[in-house]
Amino acid sequence: MMSAVTAGASPGATPVAAATGRRRSRAMVREAIWGYVFLSPWAITLVLFTLGPLLASLYLSFNDYDILGSPKWVGLANYVKAFTTDELVWPSIGRTVVYAVAIVPTALFGSLVLAILLNQRLVGTAFFRTLFFMPSLVPVVASAILWIWILHPKLGPVNWMIEQFGIQGPGWMSSAEWALPTVILIGLWGSLGGNRMIIFLAGLQGVPKELYEASDIDGARALDKFRHVTLPMISPTMLFNLILGVIGALQVFNIAFIATKGGPAFATWFFALHIYRQAFEYYRMGYGSALAWIFALGLLVFTYIQLRSSYRWVYYAGE
Repeated sequence: MMSAVTAGASPGATPVAAATGRRRSRAMVREAIWGYVFLSPWAITLVLFTLGPLLASLYLSFNDYDILGSPKWVGLANYVKAFTTDELVWPSIGRTVVYAVAIVPTALFGSLVLAILLNQRLVGTAFFRTLFFMPSLVPVVASAILWIWILHPKLGPVNWMIEQFGIQGPGWMSSAEWALPTVILIGLWGSLGGNRMIIFLAGLQGVPKELYEASDIDGARALDKFRHVTLPMISPTMLFNLILGVIGALQVFNIAFIATKGGPAFATWFFALHIYRQAFEYYRMGYGSALAWIFALGLLVFTYIQLRSSYRWVYYAGE
């Protein structure tokens, strides 16, 4: 008859080994339970504030819902309206794409150049790293108010300096012609030296020095080393910054909402701003949810295209 001490133990195990195995099993169970306990706040938050609203917005996108009444099922009517009868959808998408096309390549190239310069270990490098990173730390509201004052057509210092040369300064954000270029310039100011630059700097510092030493022995010039060593080694970093840059640029909202309200004459009426207006100002929550899902699917498509095309130019050292 099997004794109680050795019950559940492997054949031939001693009583001491069996007891040790049971204690280890209980310890593992306790660790797993405490792991789930510590994980539960995050899981509850994910369900309540991410997955829940996500699924609710998907359901509401197929309904006519204005908060005050009950949702009324309309099927694909909201999506059809977005692509056929809403006169602001396609122009807002066009402005958003123009903004992204102007911002992403310029900010990507500028951040890489700044990172290369700050990776030279020259005197005062720490100061300049802080200086270039500071614009990204300025709160959006404070930044918008600051730029409203700087670019004020009558009282702003920029137009005052321009007028000293006998030139009439533009209207900047109060001009339908200049509003979008102004928002692009402000976006570049906040993105050139921010997180993108820090990520590039980390990627540059991760390039093995042995590769540069080998290229020096082969007589490679600085441009050759940058082209054949630096760029391939930091290509995963470039892909990461590119994806984040495209997503961030297509989500442009803050500066247009605070500084221009989408104007003048819809000159800065971006797609994210259009979603906000429909959902939270006009209380068309069903239609706003449909626009948000169109936007989310568009971001997924752009991200997928970038990932698929990256196999041609991204080099991974471990492969």
